[in-house]
Amino acid sequence: MPNTVPPRSPARRRTLQSLALAGVSPWLPAFGKSKPERKLGVALVGLGGYAGNLLAPALQLTKHCRLAGIVTGSPEKIAPWQRKYGIPDKNVYDYGNFERIADNPDIDVVYIVLPTSMHAEYTIRAAGTGKHVWCEKPMAMTAAEARSMIDACTKNKVRLAIGYRLQHEPITQQVVAWAKEKPYGKPLKLRAEAGYRGYSEGYDPDNWRLDPKRGGNPLYDMGVYAINAARYASGLEPVAVTAKAEVKRPEIFRGMEETMRFRLEFPGGLFADCMTSYGENSNILRVDCERGWHEVSPFQVYSGNRGRTSDGKALDASLGPQPRMQAKQMDDDALALMQGALFIAPGEEGLRDLRVIDATFASAKAEGKRVEIARG
Repeated sequence: MPNTVPPRSPARRRTLQSLALAGVSPWLPAFGKSKPERKLGVALVGLGGYAGNLLAPALQLTKHCRLAGIVTGSPEKIAPWQRKYGIPDKNVYDYGNFERIADNPDIDVVYIVLPTSMHAEYTIRAAGTGKHVWCEKPMAMTAAEARSMIDACTKNKVRLAIGYRLQHEPITQQVVAWAKEKPYGKPLKLRAEAGYRGYSEGYDPDNWRLDPKRGGNPLYDMGVYAINAARYASGLEPVAVTAKAEVKRPEIFRGMEETMRFRLEFPGGLFADCMTSYGENSNILRVDCERGWHEVSPFQVYSGNRGRTSDGKALDASLGPQPRMQAKQMDDDALALMQGALFIAPGEEGLRDLRVIDATFASAKAEGKRVEIARG
């Protein structure tokens, strides 16, 4: 990877500026504009449930990337992973020697699959190795952390993608297209809800999703789906939010809300009524427009999302059983690296959601006061 930037013509400069605004590090050469000759090596950082049950199996289905290495703080997990996936000793790391990945040509991408509170630290460390970085959503705990991650990747001339798997899924891509084309007219109101009762039967102190210090919180875990959906379904960026937090079972949800209800305000008078919860089941995205409506429910499951429209269309563009969605996500991002193309969900996409999350927490803390969402 070159350390110098070639001279830039005015036309090239305009192209580079456009790429940079879209989340591409334009000084990086593509791996190849033609058909890729090899699969990119991916190292998973964190071997919890999502990595073990979905990402690792998905990497066995991908065409353009492969599971090349692992990083874990649990020595007992190493041997089973090596046996199952054929990972050599030289591609196994712990959190202490993580930076040695810099010297490993088998690894092209580091995928951060840790609790949310650790995303910023390990993304920044990964960027320092000179490897490209994929990071699970939510991108970070705060917008300030998200900005530091983007800046670290820019400084180290590597690219950053966020694991918004839904944005790689056909139904979601149809909703995004409708936000641009407006076949049902201008959106008039929007509803986005993502919640489940997965933790309502008892408290597990070892589950990081119930630990606010580690990023456990329904707004981070599930609310990011509602926020992202409201943004891509409207094609707009929210300008303000009002929010109310609820806790019905404080013995389970300690130091955190159980449910967050919030209203996003968009330019032009559009509002999105949103909800996220660890105590209520809900999984719906609905957009009511001037000349009809469209709805996806469920809209964010790993497989089996379904939609319908006011004029009788059925949205059922399945990728196949899980983990096909995660496989497509990683293949899309690998191809973007190989071809020097834009990521579907670059770091800036995660940053925009964190700005909304910051404002939502602030509004709830202020008992529903309208809080403007940071811009820029």
